[in-house]
Amino acid sequence: MQTRKLLRQSLAPVVDLLYPPRCPICGEAVGEHGGLCQSCWSGLVFPVSGEGEGNTQISAATVYNDTSRQLVLAFKHGGRFALAGLLSRLMLARLPVLEGKWLVVPVPLHRRRLWTRGYNQSALLAQEIARARGKTLVVDALHRHRATPSLGGLGKAARARVLDGAIRANPRHLERLRGANILLVDDVMTSGATTTSCCNALRQAGAAQVHIACFAQVMDEAI
Repeated sequence: MQTRKLLRQSLAPVVDLLYPPRCPICGEAVGEHGGLCQSCWSGLVFPVSGEGEGNTQISAATVYNDTSRQLVLAFKHGGRFALAGLLSRLMLARLPVLEGKWLVVPVPLHRRRLWTRGYNQSALLAQEIARARGKTLVVDALHRHRATPSLGGLGKAARARVLDGAIRANPRHLERLRGANILLVDDVMTSGATTTSCCNALRQAGAAQVHIACFAQVMDEAI
């Protein structure tokens, strides 16, 4: 790991020369790859505090607004998967200390969407967070066994109906999930329907508690 880090550092000047670092939102020159320019950085809005109830808490890195939306679109639909480093660092800054053993679980994609997109953006974020916090990543702990249509334009109740029963715990990991503390990772939390479906599946599998970590969260004051 240390050798790999030193190699990246030694090659950084060459990479910067061939591919000058640019802000992933506006294209302005920045000091290093994976950073935002001052103007775009100032466009991010950070939540005042986390929220949640019972044994489920939420840590959102940013409020979903035009700036965070552009980052999400580039990461999720624009093939800019290298943005996982930037987005996960912002998420890590909002996460509390997770004492003891935790499993890091990404929100799953249906296999059809995974084949189309080529990667699960939530899994990339989960991988970065698990590595940084020294926690165990279980990338296939949840399974989206039924394809669901795009939730865009649907209200909260309609989203919940679409996702009802669509996500289940992977039978191969039931023993591992029973009694476990779970960090559930997603890129954007809109109405909460997807994460609620995931939380229900995890609780049915016997998880002790679930903490949700997302990059951006839609909030009433941000709409």
